Amino acid sequence: MSEALTAGKAGVDGALVESSVLSGSISLQPLRRSRGAIASAHLAALQIRLTILEQAKRAGVGHIGSALSVADIIAALYSGGMDISDPDAPNRDRLVLSKGHAALALYAALHQRGWLTREELNTYCKDGSLLGVHPEHRLRGIDFSTGSLGHGLALGAGAALAARLQGSSRRVFVLLSDGECNEGSIWESAMFAAHQELSNLVVVIDMNGQQALGYTRHVLDLEPMDRRWDAFGWDARVVDGHDVEALLQAFDDLDPVTGPPHVLVARTTFGRGVSFMENQIRWHYFPMSDQEYARAVDEVRSAE
Repeated sequence: MSEALTAGKAGVDGALVESSVLSGSISLQPLRRSRGAIASAHLAALQIRLTILEQAKRAGVGHIGSALSVADIIAALYSGGMDISDPDAPNRDRLVLSKGHAALALYAALHQRGWLTREELNTYCKDGSLLGVHPEHRLRGIDFSTGSLGHGLALGAGAALAARLQGSSRRVFVLLSDGECNEGSIWESAMFAAHQELSNLVVVIDMNGQQALGYTRHVLDLEPMDRRWDAFGWDARVVDGHDVEALLQAFDDLDPVTGPPHVLVARTTFGRGVSFMENQIRWHYFPMSDQEYARAVDEVRSAE
């Protein structure tokens, strides 16, 4: 996120102040579902997208479309979907970003919360930085290191079982890509979680229809995704992955105490918010030119 957005730093309560690009202020503290809270979550998603573009351009790296795809999901999680008022609290909710190549969206949210400084954010993809393309658990606010696709749900299931054994009310959220659902390890973990009735486990699938080498319907078609998870004993629901209000409501509607684990099949668009990136495989890898960056920022800002 640019200095123009943050006016230098975030407040200690995680609120961004005095933005000269986006009017008003924003807090990513857990929210009541008021209209103001929904508007704040929308603004959070917009700012996450601008951070993704800025840092990807500065570092000259790709995975831009993958990060843009989950910006609204991350904004909803960090705008009250998860109970994470303190990243060091033992009873906080946990997040496993199984599709670790979208870590830039997560770093943007951590910066908005005030848990990642401007100086740290600007080390993204530099030598010696903890901010790589994939997240590292040594970074404050990151619970699990990820990147090898297909393994995040096993981590999440273990964390959810640990919470139950410890008598903790915390929930565990796992953000999967639809492409990694090609992995057999995902379905092994799905069977385990259903058998254990881990109702405190919530999977969100970024159903953008793309993966590294092609469109998922061509590589290995898993539709209808919700029915497959239902057959494995999960509470499966479909949601618009770009509607933060619908996402927040869906999180609220889940029973974290009894019953099966939950999966939200979030219908998303790869590269959401930047027209020339949407549904284009090349933006899984490619960095932006100066002209592409300027156009992308203009398009995201125009959505305010």
